[in-house]
Amino acid sequence: MNYDEAVRYLLALGHELAAPRQPAATATVAKIGLRNISLLADRLSNPHLAVPCAHIAGTNGKGSTAAMLESILRAAGLRTGLYTSPHLVRINERIRVNGSEISDLKFETAFTRVQAFIEAMLASGTLTAHPTYFECLTAMAFDCFAGGASLSPASHTADSSARREAPSLGMTDENRAVDFAVYETGMGGRLDATNIVAPEVAVLTQIDFDHENYLGHSIEQIAAEKAGIIKPGSNVVSAAERPKARTVIAQRCEEVNAQLIEVDAAYRCEIEAGSNRIGVSAKDSSWRFDFALPLEGRYQVRNALTAIAAARLLAGRGFAVDDAAIVRGLESVRWPGRLERVAERPDVYLDGTHNPAGARELVAFWEERFSGRKIHLVYGAMRDKAVDEITGLLFPRAATVIVTAPRQPRAISAEALAAMAQHLAERVEIAAEPGAALERAIELAAPEDAIFATGSLYLAGDLLRYWSERRARPLPATARG
Repeated sequence: MNYDEAVRYLLALGHELAAPRQPAATATVAKIGLRNISLLADRLSNPHLAVPCAHIAGTNGKGSTAAMLESILRAAGLRTGLYTSPHLVRINERIRVNGSEISDLKFETAFTRVQAFIEAMLASGTLTAHPTYFECLTAMAFDCFAGGASLSPASHTADSSARREAPSLGMTDENRAVDFAVYETGMGGRLDATNIVAPEVAVLTQIDFDHENYLGHSIEQIAAEKAGIIKPGSNVVSAAERPKARTVIAQRCEEVNAQLIEVDAAYRCEIEAGSNRIGVSAKDSSWRFDFALPLEGRYQVRNALTAIAAARLLAGRGFAVDDAAIVRGLESVRWPGRLERVAERPDVYLDGTHNPAGARELVAFWEERFSGRKIHLVYGAMRDKAVDEITGLLFPRAATVIVTAPRQPRAISAEALAAMAQHLAERVEIAAEPGAALERAIELAAPEDAIFATGSLYLAGDLLRYWSERRARPLPATARG
């Protein structure tokens, strides 16, 4: 298949979130447990075990923390792989090598190789159902980061027809194995397809309510699912703040003899007033350094602290990561769609806030940076999110709310959003298309106002694509003068 055909094939598998918590008897074979990904990885010669890695789970901050840790490792001179989800604009974003998304050719080749094995395993009965969208992408990431060598002619005499169908890659720079990979879970942890890795460090970010229908309706249940990434004898960094989540993580570490570093117990940080400069120090020594964080929002400071703790742990395990690399990595990190300012006068921010914990952080950002200024909110969300709670936090603080719908089948319609939440805001308007919603907010805003488009990473992705196209348009003749 060519690139476009590969993408269409993957999308046709569906955008299921991850494996649900229910026993296998209540779920389809394709969507429960680690059996499919384990069988597929084994047939690929276990590429996920060929490269040292970090594994990151959590409710909020896991993607940002993964991006920061990868940036630090790359600054240290390591060739890195980064696997994250969801993507914002292009599916290739999910698999990055040395900071760049893989090329269309690399994506096409990786898919074709993995799919050839899947078809052979389905034909032989080894697999009883096709791996999911996320399982396929995870297998592709494993194989890409290992350099694609898993499908060499010498590997696995079974399924030789699959090997013949899989294209052969020359050892170009893009196809070399990475030195270190960073994997973000898709959702949860225990049953997430990424959870067959054997990480040098397992990282847990903030744990809060989200995906309750899949992970459980209490913090203890959700934390237990996230803590499922903790392997026997492993090294763990945790940034969880909720006491119940911390207890669950500590108990899991004790049960499997894992070594736990809690960032609050190990580190302290100071934020310079009116600045993005941060000082971090260890509580048990005189170690300290300062850096400037380019990502906005106080919550990113905690994510940076978590990445620092993981990087220092890796340094202690023999990886060549010094303090200078940590500073360079943090100061150069980029993570689009998370409080990303794309314009000024008025300030325009694109953001992926999609759960109550994230909404509370966004409100804190408004109170800190935009007190006394009007905020115009563009909002669109998925049906399976805690929309009532999120809109209750955000809408009353906005001068105008323009509801819209991300271009996703799971999106709640703009009309339904307006009916649910119009009593919460002073002014509510409807714009079915995300781009039209953003343009309406710009039309309403004065230069000193601020515009925030949020509610879903899918909405952030839609608007990043729209904004890029908007900037590429030629100016009207009158504007050019």
